[in-house]
Amino acid sequence: MGGNRGTRWWAIAGAAALTAGLVASQAGASTATAATHSTSTGTRAAFSVQTAIGPSSVTGPVAIATASDGRIFVAEIGGVIKVFHGVTDTHPKVFADLSNEVYSAQGHGLLGMTLDPNFPAKPYVYVLYSRDSATRGGPIVAKKDTCATHATTGCVRYARLARLTAKGDTMVAGSTKVLVDDWCNQFVHHIGALHFGKDGMLYASGGDGATEQVNGVNGADFGQFGNACGDPPGAAGTNLTAPTAQGGSLRAQDILAGYDTDPVTLDGTLIRVNPTTGAAAAGNPYSSATDPNQKRIVGWGFRNPFRFAIRPGTNDVYVSDPGLDTYEEIDRIPSPTAKAPDFGWPCWEGTIQQPEFKAANLNMCNSLYAAHSDTKPAFEYLDAGHVVSSSDNCPAVSGTAATGLTFYTGTAYPAAYHGALFFADYGRACLFAAPAGASGAPNFAARKVVSALPAAGVVDIEPGPNGDLLLVNINNSTIYELHYA
Repeated sequence: MGGNRGTRWWAIAGAAALTAGLVASQAGASTATAATHSTSTGTRAAFSVQTAIGPSSVTGPVAIATASDGRIFVAEIGGVIKVFHGVTDTHPKVFADLSNEVYSAQGHGLLGMTLDPNFPAKPYVYVLYSRDSATRGGPIVAKKDTCATHATTGCVRYARLARLTAKGDTMVAGSTKVLVDDWCNQFVHHIGALHFGKDGMLYASGGDGATEQVNGVNGADFGQFGNACGDPPGAAGTNLTAPTAQGGSLRAQDILAGYDTDPVTLDGTLIRVNPTTGAAAAGNPYSSATDPNQKRIVGWGFRNPFRFAIRPGTNDVYVSDPGLDTYEEIDRIPSPTAKAPDFGWPCWEGTIQQPEFKAANLNMCNSLYAAHSDTKPAFEYLDAGHVVSSSDNCPAVSGTAATGLTFYTGTAYPAAYHGALFFADYGRACLFAAPAGASGAPNFAARKVVSALPAAGVVDIEPGPNGDLLLVNINNSTIYELHYA
């Protein structure tokens, strides 16, 4: 289904240099939802989406974090971080400019950012970005932000998790502390989000680093395009073949039993680390492992875990993971110190055996099928050309991808939405909410559309300074605010 569907998110996100016509037509738009509620006066109240920060102030916004003092930190995909003193601030300060180091071609870039839980008392800003480096922690390449062979053999780039120190609205010069250098990427699906858990540990996500296209259509990348990351059983530069290949998307299964003898990469994983050192956090499931990367992993088998959210007051993690052919999914890790779940990619997509990888007859996938050890999604929905549910009135479109999600912790919205998981799909101009169930976990069966959106392209949702949610749209360089009145 959807032979060219694989390009929909990363190709569009990579084109963060947006056309003036698109920006002009989208900026300042607002819309109201059909989700209305009666008030005591008999009037009808509803959600509305209004522009908070427009394209005159940001270019290619992709991640956002709100400080306890009301400041809003906005990460642009190209590597610049700006600070706004509230949503009415039209003259933001540049907190940091990492663009000389950030690799922002083909949808890569500065994609993850969060603040220390005690910010600004602890003045730390954490960032996760693709580096213009072809080696782990190595030098910056000469031709930055370019990849002449991206469509054929790709370009190797690694990613970095780092801590920056703030002084006022700017980064202290020379304060960058490198925590993790890893995430070998040959094509797309590099890194994702950063968040702190209730436990005070730092969580980060990363994709499989593989291509989505084989001979122009969706297909299985198992390392047959030069094996640039040097996965078994061949050396870097050697095309891998089925059934023994362990490269490409199969890096997401790097610690599958029987195939875990090579050094572990962080591709296709969620990690939990000490925010001071970058080492594995105490209590992680693989604490007894000898490989430092394996010790960091608390969930694996992801395709592109671009965004995740941690349920407030818990360490219960919900991860959005876009599919290739059939399903978008939201996965759940209920405890990062229990057994690390394997969500099955690329052998599984949602609750089905992934067709292209199944047809390739790969030993790794056959082992996983036989073991029945994968973890199914907490929620899945059909992608391009389908609706999320039959009654949501949100159009079936192409270019779908599960992206932004967050739990609502404010009080400005009706009680029915307190603790709800709000989530968006990159291609659908709708905002969904799954209310909290009796246990506090989201009840996906009771999900509903709470608002239409002015435009598709939402890639992050985070709490804002006024008790409202902020929605980051990379397509039109606009940050929206979700109001209820």
